[in-house]
Amino acid sequence: MEVLFTPDIIISLITLTVLEIVLGIDNIIFISILVGRLPERDQARARTIGLSLALVLRIVFLFGATWIAQLTTDLITVPSIGGLTPAFGFSGRDLIMLTGGLFLLAKATSELHAKLEGTEHSAKTGATASFGAMIAQIIALDLVFSIDSVITAIGLTQHFWVMVVAVVISVGVMQMSAGGISRFIHRHPTVKVLALAFLIMIGTLLVAEGFEVHVPKGYVYFSMAFSMAVEFLNMRLRGRAEAQPVELRQPPYQS
Repeated sequence: MEVLFTPDIIISLITLTVLEIVLGIDNIIFISILVGRLPERDQARARTIGLSLALVLRIVFLFGATWIAQLTTDLITVPSIGGLTPAFGFSGRDLIMLTGGLFLLAKATSELHAKLEGTEHSAKTGATASFGAMIAQIIALDLVFSIDSVITAIGLTQHFWVMVVAVVISVGVMQMSAGGISRFIHRHPTVKVLALAFLIMIGTLLVAEGFEVHVPKGYVYFSMAFSMAVEFLNMRLRGRAEAQPVELRQPPYQS
């Protein structure tokens, strides 16, 4: 028992759990925005199904850690063009990241278009029939996010039980917070636009990783945190302005 809870293992567990929670933010945002197109009675069920599938996929991929490691081997090689460009290859992980990034870019852009052009309400009229399609889209992105999550876990620790516990805790936190985050996003239109912008940025990052251009995720998450902090300040200022009496908000009449 003492071997299982050495200081190094405990630190690895805490670090990995925090990283998994941070990596799950984009998953929560995507699911929250996507299920917003469903009738309110189906939204909680869709979130639960989506996050449960995320947990299952992560654990299945952990059991297939050897297969995940093989995804870094090049499957397609693009030769040099006239000596002007270097030869490069696409591994299985690169292709998955590239496909997932393009899908996320297309989905976030279409949602942003619907939000800004005012077509969001009309799209909701057929939402009931698209429940299965929504779940399929959630599974597709869960696949991409799960592979990224598992590769991070494998790179941080070699203890299988530490990976499983960290993944279970992180998805549990996502399950508990998803409802509140979803309601908050849909209650504040500017936050929803900001969240869609985050998804476009994450999709661009996934496409870059598909071409083996590695951007430190710390920059991305710092940008997200800074943008949200600015938006919270704006919301607080708007709330104070709306709470003032009307006569104080209007300039004095001058003859």
